[in-house]
Amino acid sequence: MKLSEKYRDEIADILGRYPVRRSALIPLLYLAQREEGFVSEAAMKEIAGLLRLTPPQVYETATFYTMINLKRVGKFHLQVCKSLMCALAGSDTVIGWVKTKLGIGPGETTSDGLFTLSAVECLAACGTAPMMQVNEDYYERLTEDTFDRILVDLKRDGTCSLKSGPFMWPEPANAVRRET
Repeated sequence: MKLSEKYRDEIADILGRYPVRRSALIPLLYLAQREEGFVSEAAMKEIAGLLRLTPPQVYETATFYTMINLKRVGKFHLQVCKSLMCALAGSDTVIGWVKTKLGIGPGETTSDGLFTLSAVECLAACGTAPMMQVNEDYYERLTEDTFDRILVDLKRDGTCSLKSGPFMWPEPANAVRRET
């Protein structure tokens, strides 16, 4: 079944939000990815038709953004930031842990289909590196111990209690709390 048939109302809603049709490209790519776990060539062609774009125009956008998957990924998509700040803070070490403990490198998926590793650009957590994103959740200030606990939790029941909440700057040890 085509996206446009299955998600007719949602597509109409997305298109209605943007006065310029092309602006709906990324939301439609996300819709296609939500359906299959990745954006297929057929979905890109369909989106091109909906937006009156050429398939290469859709493809060039889909390949630019690392959050758009062009092939099937594992149940848990491990994304490790490789930008300069994270590299200096140890992202190569995190990738090494993945290679050692799961036997995969960037762009690979474990044989059981549980984990895929991607090296991505900035995940906007420079101050809390090394970090990784698993699906939509951030895991920051990683140590090998916390990394191991994350893997155990994900393998056991698909959830992890170590999710990072909103980032809060630590208070200095000598800070004086003022009541308002």
